[in-house]
Amino acid sequence: MINFVVDMNVLLSRMMACADPSQVAGLARFFKTGLGQYGEGDQFLGIKVPVTRAVVRDCWKATSWADLEECIRSEYHELRLAALLTLVEIFKHSGKKAAGNYFSEGFPKNQFPAAGSVRQQCVDFYLAHTEFINNWDLVDLSCYPLLGEWLLDSPDRSLLYNLARNGRTIWEQRIGIVSTMTFVRHGQLADTFAIADILLHHPHDLIQKAVGWLLREAGKKDKSALEAYLLPRYQTMPRTMLRYTIEKFPEAERQLYLNGHVH
Repeated sequence: MINFVVDMNVLLSRMMACADPSQVAGLARFFKTGLGQYGEGDQFLGIKVPVTRAVVRDCWKATSWADLEECIRSEYHELRLAALLTLVEIFKHSGKKAAGNYFSEGFPKNQFPAAGSVRQQCVDFYLAHTEFINNWDLVDLSCYPLLGEWLLDSPDRSLLYNLARNGRTIWEQRIGIVSTMTFVRHGQLADTFAIADILLHHPHDLIQKAVGWLLREAGKKDKSALEAYLLPRYQTMPRTMLRYTIEKFPEAERQLYLNGHVH
């Protein structure tokens, strides 16, 4: 048990102290915040990811659920990322059977989610705040170290299928496929292929890129399995998805796929 009381949001304060206005314009362009772009209207403090990670490493133990709530709801992209990375740290450092009150007993009880294991609380918090996980980096840096790990030993992974199939946003759908990275890294490829099928003809390039990325990672584990998956599908899948999938294939083989000559 961590025996101290925090009377301010240290995570938020430390992040605000790292703001660098000279970086704001570049980050806004990189994350496509212009009119009609996928990150339209997002605001930035000018904090690069390595700096955010360093702050999180220093502050995660001193962060309450209320602090996470404040940060995840922020207008600033980097504060939302800091909240997600902190959540991942709490999850990672919590044993599978850790008791519910992970933080200091000095926090009011209403700052805690519903009773349950700390990992369950982290997952519940994550799923309750997906509307704020609204760019590709926020998804990709948080979903598989949390949801993927949570479901790794579970026989029921329907949560990810539901996100992919019924997600309210492209970000929820992206969570569905990218979370399978953890399974792939453990040599479990079936869910990646199955969820890729759900998203196979998705019109948005950010989903096509994510599916192609995960298929490529699956192919690193078992190229023959990827080839078997591609054979009846590669000619109809979106070109972006196919290019991402076969990016690491030998050039001659890539050209066969790109020109529709694989049979």
